[in-house]
Amino acid sequence: MRKLKFTSLVMLSLMGSIYAQNDKKNVSEVWVSDLGNGKYKNPVLYADYSDPDVCRVGKDYYMTASSFNCIPGLPILHSNDMVNWELINYALPKQPPFDVFDKVQHGNGVWAPCIRYQNGEFYIFYPDPDYGIYMTKTKNPKEKWSEPILVKPGKGIIDPAPFWDEDGKAYLGYALAGSRAGTKSVLMMCSMNIEGTQANDDDIILFDGHTNHTTVEGPKFYKRNGYYYVFAPAGGVATGWQLILRSKNIYGPYEEKIVLEQGKTNINGPHQGAWVDTVTGEDWFIHFQDQGAYGRVVHLNPMSWKDNWPVMGVDYDKNGIGEPVSTYKKPNVGATYPLATPPDSDEFNLPSQGLQWQWHANKNLVWGYPSAGMGFFRLNCIPKPENYVSLWQVSNILAQKFPAEEFTATTKFDFTPNFDNEEFGFLVMGRSYSYLAVKQIAGKLKLIQATGNQADKGKAEKITEIADLNSGSLYFRVKVEKGALCQFYYSYDNKKFMKAGSEFKASEGTWIGAKLGFVALREGIINNAGYSNIDWIRFTKN
Repeated sequence: MRKLKFTSLVMLSLMGSIYAQNDKKNVSEVWVSDLGNGKYKNPVLYADYSDPDVCRVGKDYYMTASSFNCIPGLPILHSNDMVNWELINYALPKQPPFDVFDKVQHGNGVWAPCIRYQNGEFYIFYPDPDYGIYMTKTKNPKEKWSEPILVKPGKGIIDPAPFWDEDGKAYLGYALAGSRAGTKSVLMMCSMNIEGTQANDDDIILFDGHTNHTTVEGPKFYKRNGYYYVFAPAGGVATGWQLILRSKNIYGPYEEKIVLEQGKTNINGPHQGAWVDTVTGEDWFIHFQDQGAYGRVVHLNPMSWKDNWPVMGVDYDKNGIGEPVSTYKKPNVGATYPLATPPDSDEFNLPSQGLQWQWHANKNLVWGYPSAGMGFFRLNCIPKPENYVSLWQVSNILAQKFPAEEFTATTKFDFTPNFDNEEFGFLVMGRSYSYLAVKQIAGKLKLIQATGNQADKGKAEKITEIADLNSGSLYFRVKVEKGALCQFYYSYDNKKFMKAGSEFKASEGTWIGAKLGFVALREGIINNAGYSNIDWIRFTKN
């Protein structure tokens, strides 16, 4: 009994130490927006947090974003100054309908969400373009969120915007996806119950953008000085502008004004985001910029008011429309807060999967798991899908977002195959992809590069054999340079790295940026597949 009790105390001590490590703020080495001199540089998040929405509660800011088919979904980020952001949770650990999202569904799933704080609870309304509008809520965004409720079923209904008015009435704005609904460029609205659990069938068209604002979508509702405001992106993801609508009546008619555009800056498509304020009375606008392989990165722009219209960014060309800033003074939030960034490097020392990692579908337990104190994350070699053509068909991809424009990622691992044709790969995933892998062929370990060009079009993967290997304990590295140009390397000792395979250009996925991570595969089913223990991955500057 004494021995058992002592062992339990040791384990409790170890687990306490592990959780203490999890509380530490690890600042990225490859991108920090805060310049340390009272200013910041855009993007504040050089990562694919698409369609960001933010709400403020006291001195705390909470952000969520689209996650599409990447699980866990609906990331929850926290900040006190809108510049330094931590990734603290996910609202959607598993995506319904489960029988659909247990397999990869590129570009489907969670589209542009909206986060709000109402009556002591946080709400997220999110759309699935094939099923309708869901709602999930919690009293503490760092803890578990409720099971999603389908508030408004319907194919092609997207971009929900809940709004609770001062008279106790509640509304739900939304847009339509042309790919599902067969029509787009209109903003719609219906009433809903005050609990936000049921939208009513009293829908109206609120605004028609076909004439001047094609592809208007993503509405967000606000109220100020007796005006109802609808903030809406228009003109397309990579090429558009920020449109503002206002009216004294929530049903309209609405006046319209463009308040933010690219102008002569290099920040394209500045739109779709959130108006937030500070405890000191400042106003700010958080939005995204589509950067192709890097995804939709997050920008912060100053905002003020003139004649009851918002003024965003800086009007450099004096045409009455603001343009986004590259650097600017930090928001005055009444205090100074430490540097913070979402995690990228991972030592895999925790008893839980790091928050930077997402799967390409709802996780299956046997795909992989942490080791709880042994210092590695294990990936099992999972059978390739029937009629395998490329990784586009594979669900068991563990990956994270690109964290900067330029970086180097190095990983250490031990690969233990049990049969031929088992492999472990370090990958850069997108519509086109490449991965460096160690594979057992005819009883011997081989270094290969697998490349899929236009995998989303059904084109077959190509394999290039690079070298014979004398060990499955290796270091893989990828160096990413401007323009998303990538080159793989490998090493036996983490000192001498040898170039491996051909340089390639990273590609975005369907509505998401390129992802970097791991995959373990095999051919055929067996009762004791091989595996790889990933010791660590570290991101450094080039």
